[in-house]
Amino acid sequence: MPIIDLTREDHSYFIGLFQTDGHLESGKGQKGKATIELAGVDIDLLMRLPQLFEGVRSSVSTRTRTTNFSSDYTSATWRICNLAFRRELESCGVPPGRKSNQVAPPVGPFHQRGYFRGLLDGDGSVGFTRTGAPFVGFVTASSSLADFFCSTVRTVSGALRTPKRNTRDDVFSLIVANDPAARLAEWAYPPGCFALDRKRLAAESVAAWRRPPGMRARPLLGKRSWSAEEDAIALSSTVKEAARVLGRTESAVVIRRWRLRHADGTDA
Repeated sequence: MPIIDLTREDHSYFIGLFQTDGHLESGKGQKGKATIELAGVDIDLLMRLPQLFEGVRSSVSTRTRTTNFSSDYTSATWRICNLAFRRELESCGVPPGRKSNQVAPPVGPFHQRGYFRGLLDGDGSVGFTRTGAPFVGFVTASSSLADFFCSTVRTVSGALRTPKRNTRDDVFSLIVANDPAARLAEWAYPPGCFALDRKRLAAESVAAWRRPPGMRARPLLGKRSWSAEEDAIALSSTVKEAARVLGRTESAVVIRRWRLRHADGTDA
């Protein structure tokens, strides 16, 4: 049986987190290791990772060192050496060594919301600007991840973002604010989800934001509305069949089904 099941939300979350904050190292022969290093304050998440892959031995350690920003920076590292697990990581889109420009969403079926949340926990930001505007941001060097972020943002919130590298760092710095950010945060961080506690709490505050009276709403560009007939097809057909019939992407169908069921108070 496979160790990693990308149809599971928490496993897809793990892949998104690993692609942004993890490192896969291949040594001589079959030697190697997979690690995720986070700030010490986030050690609780790393301590919960073993429950995702029962029967596969892993460990968590901490270290304190001097960095450019602190003389006593403490980090926590989750480590696993299992060869079968490392091979599955590669098949899920995690190349050994430097990966910032190469990583891309998994090729096969995966849980889009979990994967998206993993990317945000790794290289994203959720919170409020100094003026009190809610936002969700994501920074990446991968054009594939930038496209995925923008596609998901458009499907979930209706906001159109065009990925473009900045001239200073040659990376994509993407952000949505106000109403689209609130909708995106609510979708990406449902109650009880597997996530960094600090970002989950920030997402709850962003999701609860409401536009102040008199604040003008910006029009959402490129949004294609759903009709009652399309909703019925999305709910009654498989994702693949609904996407084919409606001329939409499978990810759009998945998110629409979630929003409809969430609105009805049923499980997503």
